[in-house]
Amino acid sequence: MIDFLIIGGGIAGLSAAARLAPMGKTLVLEREIALGYHASGRSAAMFEQNYGLPSTVALSRASADFFATTDGGFLSPRGVMFLAKSEDRAAFEQACESFEATPISTEDACTRVPILRPEIAAFAAMHEEASDIDTDRLLQWCAKTCRAHGGEVRTGQTVTGITRTKSGWQVITEGETYEAKLLLNAAGAWADQIAALAGIASLGITPMRRSMARIPAPGGHDLRHWPMLLDVHEHWYAKPDAGSLIVSPAEEDPMAPFNAWPDDMVLAEGLARYQEFVSEEVTRLEASWAGLRSFTPDRNLALGPDGNDAAFIWVAGQGGYGFQSAPAASQLIADLIAGQPSELDTATRNALDPRRFSRCPAA
Repeated sequence: MIDFLIIGGGIAGLSAAARLAPMGKTLVLEREIALGYHASGRSAAMFEQNYGLPSTVALSRASADFFATTDGGFLSPRGVMFLAKSEDRAAFEQACESFEATPISTEDACTRVPILRPEIAAFAAMHEEASDIDTDRLLQWCAKTCRAHGGEVRTGQTVTGITRTKSGWQVITEGETYEAKLLLNAAGAWADQIAALAGIASLGITPMRRSMARIPAPGGHDLRHWPMLLDVHEHWYAKPDAGSLIVSPAEEDPMAPFNAWPDDMVLAEGLARYQEFVSEEVTRLEASWAGLRSFTPDRNLALGPDGNDAAFIWVAGQGGYGFQSAPAASQLIADLIAGQPSELDTATRNALDPRRFSRCPAA
């Protein structure tokens, strides 16, 4: 009998497995042949702990020590530069307050990123503490930690049936049948589909496409020390990556769960918005791709037991915050299962509790 059967081999499922494997027999089932194939493999890979709703910020801040100290740390300096046009002063000031960013002069901004057009980028601010996350190493660390405690991680396992039993759950794949006490749903964009297989009411999770393009280093510049660039309205962002620049239109287009690909028109519109702020023309793409960022109706993550069956655990609705919240999110899951106190405050725990969707309104 498996103690913890986790469906989903992205960062949500693997980080939960790393926490739970020391507590009991743990198995991760991933449909694809590789771990982190969908949203986790298409992340912007940033740790910006002031980004998101209050509950997300709380998770990210609670994850900071893990990222800095575990296994030598998973972060490297990057920083985020917020940019705004002259007519967007109010939005710029709000972004500075929300992200605790420090305004800098246009001259300083152009020194840091020489391709900026000062006549367009009228306002700039820096949050130096934002960092890159080594997402691949983090995924592998989680899988390695799970296995080191006797857990298993199996890829190429499409779940075709889930049945509630007296002792827990029976999970059927195309070639195996598993018995488990607790079932953890970390299936990302497919989380509601997995719930339906288990006879659990959906949470109304909506996958939303986000597209990205990789372009050559603008002007042949060395991008190693450039910050991430973010329009204050989040209509586009750009981030150095392995000598190139990733540019995203930062769209949120609702989609059915599938192996996402970018919409050429959406990508072109996003590149045009980026292009307005810089002097170097985008003449070709090195690659393009898309991922699905999945949100609950209130955009808070769903972490914990289902409101109608405590043996079904939601680890879902990460949106774009899966990596940066994973250490604290997985610790919360472990604390809930173990029945031990969480370091997160009550308001944060309530905001993340999946049972919020099944509670009846007060009379």
